[in-house]
Amino acid sequence: MSAVHGAGTAHGTGSKPGWAAADSWTMTRRELAHWARRPVQVVVGLVFPVMMLLMFGYLIGGGQGITGDFKDYLVPGMLTMTMAFGLESTMLSVTRDLGKGVIDRFRSMPMNSGAVLVGRSVADMLQSVVGLAVMIAVGYAIGWRWHGGIGAFLGAVGLLLLLRFAMLWIGIHLAMVAGKPELVQAVQILVWPVGFLSNAIASPGSMPSWLGAVVEWNPMSATAGAVRDLFGNPGAGGDSWAATHAELLAVAWPVALIAVFFPLAVKRFRGLSR
Repeated sequence: MSAVHGAGTAHGTGSKPGWAAADSWTMTRRELAHWARRPVQVVVGLVFPVMMLLMFGYLIGGGQGITGDFKDYLVPGMLTMTMAFGLESTMLSVTRDLGKGVIDRFRSMPMNSGAVLVGRSVADMLQSVVGLAVMIAVGYAIGWRWHGGIGAFLGAVGLLLLLRFAMLWIGIHLAMVAGKPELVQAVQILVWPVGFLSNAIASPGSMPSWLGAVVEWNPMSATAGAVRDLFGNPGAGGDSWAATHAELLAVAWPVALIAVFFPLAVKRFRGLSR
């Protein structure tokens, strides 16, 4: 708490953007410090996507409607699913702070009102970068390869993180709506149908036509398709508008979600103690 208070008392000597940045960094350090106190949770968060990748790659198999090596199709899909999964820890942290009155105490301090949410989001994005690096390394170890240049590679990573940023603000908003850790479990379950109703692990062409249409318009399918194109990996095929404009939708969907849920989360946060 003293670190937070110290950041707030310094507000008399700097600009407002500087205050906001300092407060946000203080909140980010607070979240990062929690990693050291909960190492098991951090490790589980990194290992779970790897287990999913190995399970689908070696145990369950798949690849109906896919030409080429299934791993080249699967790994970009699992990278996309990793950006949607793992929000539970963020949501639980928000609800715990709400339940213990921590956020109310922060709001009573002379600090930027949005620093708590910014710090939480920055810490989550840093963890997402680490998770992506681990998954890419494991994918490479099992035989997956990308075939584009460094620019295309960084573009693919950028689209993955953009999706994560959008999912993060959905999670933060829903966590404040839920308010209790036990309700977060029910909300988290909703992520699974969204993840599996995508082209992450199977081609829409191998599904019934009505289901394939739903899958093609899933935001996760857009990101997975665009990432495969940038990596030079085999795609899901299809000649629908959604399939042929995956890169456009991979930007449009997350931006639209952020435009909706970011202001909702900020509004909800500001109204918590009113």
